[in-house]
Amino acid sequence: MIEYSSQPHYLVAVDCIVFGFDGEHLKILLVKRGLEPEINKWSLMGGFVGAEESPDDAANRVLKKMTGLEGVYLEQMQVYGEPKRDPIERTLSVGYFALIDIHKYEEQLSDDYEAEWFLINDRPKLIFDHNQMVADARKKLRYKAALHPILFEMLPKKFTIPQLHILFEEVNDTKIDTRNFSRKITSTKLLIKLDEKDKLGSKKGAFYYKLDKKEYKANAQAFLNLIPNIKTQG
Repeated sequence: MIEYSSQPHYLVAVDCIVFGFDGEHLKILLVKRGLEPEINKWSLMGGFVGAEESPDDAANRVLKKMTGLEGVYLEQMQVYGEPKRDPIERTLSVGYFALIDIHKYEEQLSDDYEAEWFLINDRPKLIFDHNQMVADARKKLRYKAALHPILFEMLPKKFTIPQLHILFEEVNDTKIDTRNFSRKITSTKLLIKLDEKDKLGSKKGAFYYKLDKKEYKANAQAFLNLIPNIKTQG
């Protein structure tokens, strides 16, 4: 029998990549690191897993402590374990990504750790391997967006086709033809058209829609046709 005590022991941490959408741009939430090394540098929300908690519990605790956010969509992504990723001590980090509608959580956001939103393509350099985590999370988000209605976590309950179009473009970092997108998304029959209009953008206005969750369950693959050259994850 292998003796546990004779095996190397490592620290386990969690890091949270929080994506948000404000109706126009995909953004990422960052904080100032509060300890050495790299104190006061921009960082993802992170912390160590406690002796009596699971990584999922730790991720939710860290997210609430550092940003004030709770009850958001949070999904485990992958483990980062390059031996020298943390210069102080060998630390394995479990990466998570979260998706939110920025406006929905504006009042809940805490200033304790100087949490700040940045445009996803205009963010500052991050500590350790956090830039790689963000790149991996964004790639994961693209795959998930084609197979699952998770992007609707970043939209209000009622939204317009132009808002959904912008979000798909931002997430996939590509231009999608407006007319084709509108035609394809309405043809999926996954959206319920409401009687209300958003008239902030023009006098004519744009109708509000909401996701038909029952129809989605029966026709989940319909989103695959919305993204050009989408590939399934290997």
